[in-house]
Amino acid sequence: MEVLHTAIAIVLAIALIIAVKVDPVISLLVASLYLGLASGVGFADTVEAITTGFGSIMAEVGLLIGFGVAIGALLHSLGAFRKLVHALLRAVGPRKLPYALAAALSTVFPSIYVDVQVVLAAPIARTSAPHVGRRGLALLSGAIGTGIFAGYVFVVPGLAAVSIASLLDVQLGQYLIFGIFLGPLTAIATTLLFALLLRTRYWNPETDEEPEAREAESETVSEDAPEAVDAGLPLGVLLLPILVPLVLIAFGAFAEVYDFSTPIIAFLGNATIALFIGLLGAYGLSRWRSGSHLTDEALSNGFKTTGEILLITGIGGSLGEVISATGMDQTLANLFSADAGAPVVVTILLAWFIAAVLHLAIGSVSVAAIAAAGIVGPIVGTTGVAPVAVGLAIASGAMFALQVNSNFFWMFKSLLNLTTQGALKTMTMVTSIASLVSLPPVIVLALVL
Repeated sequence: MEVLHTAIAIVLAIALIIAVKVDPVISLLVASLYLGLASGVGFADTVEAITTGFGSIMAEVGLLIGFGVAIGALLHSLGAFRKLVHALLRAVGPRKLPYALAAALSTVFPSIYVDVQVVLAAPIARTSAPHVGRRGLALLSGAIGTGIFAGYVFVVPGLAAVSIASLLDVQLGQYLIFGIFLGPLTAIATTLLFALLLRTRYWNPETDEEPEAREAESETVSEDAPEAVDAGLPLGVLLLPILVPLVLIAFGAFAEVYDFSTPIIAFLGNATIALFIGLLGAYGLSRWRSGSHLTDEALSNGFKTTGEILLITGIGGSLGEVISATGMDQTLANLFSADAGAPVVVTILLAWFIAAVLHLAIGSVSVAAIAAAGIVGPIVGTTGVAPVAVGLAIASGAMFALQVNSNFFWMFKSLLNLTTQGALKTMTMVTSIASLVSLPPVIVLALVL
């Protein structure tokens, strides 16, 4: 019966979010309460499971999310993103810009929240589109979409990546080692496939793009905007608060794998310490170049964004703990065995499918990833499949087909001057392709680990 009640709880959460427009935090908590009480966990034990799950995941991921968002907010205020995109444009030219943009978004800027990334990238896409070709706006839009979300789910410190790793008890260093390759690989491969698709009659500028007369009105980000407050800092210096933590985390993970770690290496390679070092660097740069007032304002904006993310992530941990308390982890574990290759593949496909269905229903990549990790997390240790592979499968599925029930979809449509049909042909298509492109490498990884 626990499987049936879990299914009802998931449907209940989805229905509350979509049909009744209830906030995901409240919806997931209601689903957790229903599952615990209906499955016979009991009143006291259900509450204990919810609070224990929330507290456990906050202990693991709370500071990481807070530090990551704060770094992104500070770099945003310093104009790091705009400077990088202009540098890419000068280095590779307009024709190769879509691929360079996808690669950069999926590796360098996952710490910046996805809404901010699209606000900053959209003007570059609009102004560069005529130089890329007749379908330049479509290709650049697709590159932005796949780059943002491939980084968000695969590359630390992307918020979805951090949440998935923490909910599945995967070391961030290990997740980073695989994700830092899978993220840009997925983004570039998807952009290439989308470019091939655009060579057909798939895209019609007359019906898929808004009239050019609206372009001037939508230029909401100008060269003298707050994020471009300082043009004097070299790009390499601006990127240090992101690159240094990634190097420290990756080096710490390699040191542990190859058995040459020391207490100092382990300390510096700890994700919390590494991101805090990055935050100190970003804070110092911002105070030096922007002053205390703009620095405090940027931090305040970042901390406001952090609150809801932490609540959703914590409730995802609560749901996972309640599922474990029902005993469903053992029930599901009996369905899988890692004695042969096929059950491993089935486990990966199941994780991918759960995340994909949740995303289609809920419309939020992060909520789908967190909810899927909370559902799958209790059975990971009993399947024999490497938890990092399961986490990457969830990340892959959570990207699938971002569409009209997502707030990001409408922001994307508006900022890039696309019709609703055009947004479906770009954002929905590239996230679907990215989800499917990233799945085979994850399956191979699960089979060899």
